[in-house]
Amino acid sequence: MNPVAQREIEAARERIVLLRQEVARSFLGSSRPLEGMTVALLARGHVLLEGVPGVAKTTLAKTFAVALGCSTRRIQFTPDLLPADITGTYVFAAKDATFTLRAGPVFANVVLADEINRAPAKSQSALLEAMQERQVTIEGDRFGLPLPFIVLATQNPIDLEGTYPLPEAQIDRFLVHIAMGYPNAKDEAAMLRTYGADPPTPKAVLSADEVLSLQAMVDRIHVDTDLVDYAVALTHFTRIHPKVTLGCSPRATLGLMQAAKALALMEGRPFLTPDDIRTVAPSVLAHRLVLNGELEGKSDARRALIDEALSKVSYRRSARPL
Repeated sequence: MNPVAQREIEAARERIVLLRQEVARSFLGSSRPLEGMTVALLARGHVLLEGVPGVAKTTLAKTFAVALGCSTRRIQFTPDLLPADITGTYVFAAKDATFTLRAGPVFANVVLADEINRAPAKSQSALLEAMQERQVTIEGDRFGLPLPFIVLATQNPIDLEGTYPLPEAQIDRFLVHIAMGYPNAKDEAAMLRTYGADPPTPKAVLSADEVLSLQAMVDRIHVDTDLVDYAVALTHFTRIHPKVTLGCSPRATLGLMQAAKALALMEGRPFLTPDDIRTVAPSVLAHRLVLNGELEGKSDARRALIDEALSKVSYRRSARPL
């Protein structure tokens, strides 16, 4: 695989900055959620946004989707949502006595899964195959999904009424988990001034082909063997920790490396550094952990364990012959 040239890196960074600037026109608040979503996009991953109602989770997801210039569909998850409402189904046409596929909203480049934890596990599981394999199976027939494909899901804290916790298998398929809190006073005042008049309308600044090109460039970011060992050591730490019932899977290790490479591209570098891995580790790894006893369900405890891994697992560069 050919290494990424510096001119390619600079051109890619210009497109990424343009994307983030366009989203920032409509979403006023911390830049951290947008950075995490951009990392997930470039790494071919999916995003889980969590926060109480009214903190602009859906606004951020919709604005991001529009700015990408890709096909977008939205699914409002409710307790009575059926799997066929997501994937689609065959419909019988009496006129010619044939069955025709009526494709569901999952057949889009960007799928907005709004309040995903308001539907039971049966409906949530309809996304599993799509998120992992970029395809769906309907009545035994397999259909590929358009590329690029990314799920932007929002969820409310699970202690709110009418919510269902996501199963571990589905949580593991989200590359990043982003917690969205309340905006600070300055951002909230700016929000009132902006949305008190005509709110800004986002426009497309990328295209599906450009997104695919950026994703392919991430694959060409150079990674030293030492950094591979470092990533494996971090996830292995979570598997042997006494407070952990279920540690990070090999899928998490793969996601950690891909997310770190995406961050390197965003920073304008054709190579990976240990700091790239450390930066993305909390958002990529913490939500996948299942902790023991009273610690389970506490996001702060999961984040603290990843911080512990980062402090105790050191990066050591191997000696190389001259």
